Amino acid sequence: TAIVNKAFDVGIPVFVLDRDLSNERYTQFVGSDNMKIGRAAGEYAVEYLGGAGRAKGNVVEIWGGMGATPAKQRHAGFYEVIGKEPGIKVINGPVDGDWKQHLGYEIMARLLQQHPRIDLVYAHNDPMAYGAYLAASDAKRAKDIAFLGIDGIPDEGVKWVYEGALTATFLYMTPGAEGLRQALRLLHGEAIEKRVTLPTMTIDRSNALEILKAHGILN
Repeated sequence: TAIVNKAFDVGIPVFVLDRDLSNERYTQFVGSDNMKIGRAAGEYAVEYLGGAGRAKGNVVEIWGGMGATPAKQRHAGFYEVIGKEPGIKVINGPVDGDWKQHLGYEIMARLLQQHPRIDLVYAHNDPMAYGAYLAASDAKRAKDIAFLGIDGIPDEGVKWVYEGALTATFLYMTPGAEGLRQALRLLHGEAIEKRVTLPTMTIDRSNALEILKAHGILN
């Protein structure tokens, strides 16, 4: 934040992508709404576990970077929804997977030893969710657990949904292309908004194949 503010304060246009700042001393922010994505994951979890007012199950949450704004917001949005369901229990304390697949595996392997029943895993990105799936698969328990991730990159999360490893993922659109489009608009003298929020979507077996075909990954 401090470095960005220095540039902005001397009149250099600053485009902030993906990770928000603690103030608004920048030209434009371009990124996804992590709270909204977290809520979407929470709503999916509630529906999967029985529906609003009836949902029951033991849930594992695997954080990304504990100090990262996206992780905090993905957690807060998720809890905003599942916190209304007394039948849903998060069985682990905050645990940092640092956005990495191998740490998702290690965390899940430990939790599988500690808990005889796990119904759903919510990981803050797809690689950690996939790592958790691999751990559960090695323990012969994957078929009893739903795995939710975030990102929806076609050759990662979407492919893992299509293959049946992940139950669902939630699109976190990368901001680079839109950031460049917005910067060019500014350079051409056009007015731009202070914040551009990118769209999200739920990806599960109902639409994964269509997305893979659209990106040329499957025919």
